[in-house]
Amino acid sequence: MTAYKRLFVVMAIAAVALGAMAQFRCTLPLDGDWQFVKHDVAPEGTGDVQWQQVRVPHCWNAEDGCTPEYYRGAGAYRYSFDAPKNTKGKRVVLHFEGVSQHAWVYVNGHLAGEHKGSFTAFNADATPYLKEKDNELLVRVTNAKDETIIPLAGDFTVFGGIYRPVSIEVVPENGITVNDHGSKGVFIKQNKVTADEAQLEVLAKVDLTAQVKNKLGLRVVFTDDQRNDHTGTVKMFEFKGGTMQRSSDFYQVKLPVTIPNPHLWNGKKDAAMYTCQVYLMDGDKVIDMVAEEIGLRSFHIDHNKGFFLNGESYPLRGVNRHQDRKGQGWALSTADHDEDMAMIKEIGANTIRLAHYPHSQYFYSLCDREGMLVWAEIPFIEKGTKGNAEFDNNTCEMLVELIRQSYNHPSIFCWSLYNELGDGTHPELLVARLNDLAHREDPTRVTVGATNNAGRPENQIPDVVGHNTYPGWYWDNPENMKWTIAWNYKPDSGKSIAISEYGAGASIKQHDQHIKSAPKTDGEWHPEEWQASVHEVTYRIIDESPQLWGTFVWNMFDFASAGRHEGDALGINDKGLCTYDRKVRKDAFYYYKAQWNPEPMVHICSKRDTERKEAVTDVKVYSNCKTPVLTVNGKVYALENKGHNTWVATGVQLKPGANEATVVTDEGATDSCGWVFVEEKTKSK
Repeated sequence: MTAYKRLFVVMAIAAVALGAMAQFRCTLPLDGDWQFVKHDVAPEGTGDVQWQQVRVPHCWNAEDGCTPEYYRGAGAYRYSFDAPKNTKGKRVVLHFEGVSQHAWVYVNGHLAGEHKGSFTAFNADATPYLKEKDNELLVRVTNAKDETIIPLAGDFTVFGGIYRPVSIEVVPENGITVNDHGSKGVFIKQNKVTADEAQLEVLAKVDLTAQVKNKLGLRVVFTDDQRNDHTGTVKMFEFKGGTMQRSSDFYQVKLPVTIPNPHLWNGKKDAAMYTCQVYLMDGDKVIDMVAEEIGLRSFHIDHNKGFFLNGESYPLRGVNRHQDRKGQGWALSTADHDEDMAMIKEIGANTIRLAHYPHSQYFYSLCDREGMLVWAEIPFIEKGTKGNAEFDNNTCEMLVELIRQSYNHPSIFCWSLYNELGDGTHPELLVARLNDLAHREDPTRVTVGATNNAGRPENQIPDVVGHNTYPGWYWDNPENMKWTIAWNYKPDSGKSIAISEYGAGASIKQHDQHIKSAPKTDGEWHPEEWQASVHEVTYRIIDESPQLWGTFVWNMFDFASAGRHEGDALGINDKGLCTYDRKVRKDAFYYYKAQWNPEPMVHICSKRDTERKEAVTDVKVYSNCKTPVLTVNGKVYALENKGHNTWVATGVQLKPGANEATVVTDEGATDSCGWVFVEEKTKSK
């Protein structure tokens, strides 16, 4: 099937599912003009405030988020709306996808909801407080430091605001719940998935405020969005039945289903997705419906052989990603997310660690559709608190919210519990609690933690572990990646390992053709050439280490870290393979593209080092083509293959003034650049 036809089928199936769901529920985005003020506002005193008009998503640190004293305090938002029509027998819920970091939601002066935590969604029930016209929504927010909310520390800016979308959801009063930790109330558990059959369990959690006439059941329809029988007929599987039981908070209706010969979600090779329509039935009457997308897959991690997807070896090679952007902070549009994904696809990665917190559900869905394996985590970073029950409970709550809101994403293979813990408050006690909680919530995925200290006790708790290590940057030289792997990998321990972070900083404005060791990492000199060299050496060692189940470059993009002052920019962690504004791909980006992306490519390194001081230089090229040919000023120079698609020409002669370099390949990939050689004048005696 062509990509166009496949897209048409997916859109048609989605339209049918949405049309069916619209009979029972609707979603209205609150994306118009909001009012904002950067201080707290009392619910009864909104009229006397000097409001400014903004659009949500909005971030109040978009401009100061890279400065040491960026604003961490209170803000408030106001929005006016009319009640949706035809809401008899319905519940009207305000759905917030992300507010940083503590929010109170008021409808017409009444407190409708409160939420702690910057990164997970939550709902506020507006039903009891609505008027037909001119409802006032007030959201009080603060991103001030709070000893009860993670993260307490971390090398990134904690932006403030309503930075993800807000919507009104109108749902049946008796129906699939919207009160389960921000989730959709539908969970598709993949008990056993093979090429022969997929054994699943569909669970719907239900709110009942009135008696139903019959015993509740489910009708579940799975639709293959790729026409995998090659006949032009969309494959559909329908199941009916289910058992109903009462839990502490909801009624639960479960239905086991088996799909024969499933079209497997196979990562980037074939990210096959099913649309799953879950109908809640009162006898033969449909009283609610929720549609979810699901990919059917299995995975496991072998201690010695790495990651396996659907029974086949599938080494995970990818990047970390932070969610902020220059001039926007965390307030990203769908176009921003799409661009990030396009750049990650371009580099050829097959996995993403979405650090250091839950990311947008939109981006998780992008990962599903693009076949990216995802490491998902909560921001339990560096330190906890000792004996603070509220902190412990809030941390557990964020993990539950992450899991329940993200449960059906096939891309997610692990739940990460912590990153680089190291203080004296015995965080291993909370890690053990989180590990047990994650396994109760989801026994089908593994737990993981990321550490920069292999000897810490919490590293023995999760199923697998990742190591954050920076040879060639924070310590020693890049060749010692080999030592790092050997030290942490114990063949008989059963504890499988990944490299969860590695890399080096780089400024695209700073260059050194002769650098042989790391610059001062917290200094203002971060030449781009050293970052590329570090990645060349460390990845060569990684590529020769099949026992690593995954490796993740730190980082795909430069990101805000308000406490830093290094490289050429204030408040930026410059270890990204791309600049903060996404406009420039650094040399190291193209190194990985040459390793991971099979499309023919070629890239001349150090092309931004435009003003040269030496008449004779080496030229380095990254290319996955067989015989790249370098020409400088019309003269052909031999490129020697140094391995891992890295080519070097030595003794290249530059002439005074402008010089032109080009590389061509038989596969059609080309690149070119210009340098200016400026002869240094000899001082007269």
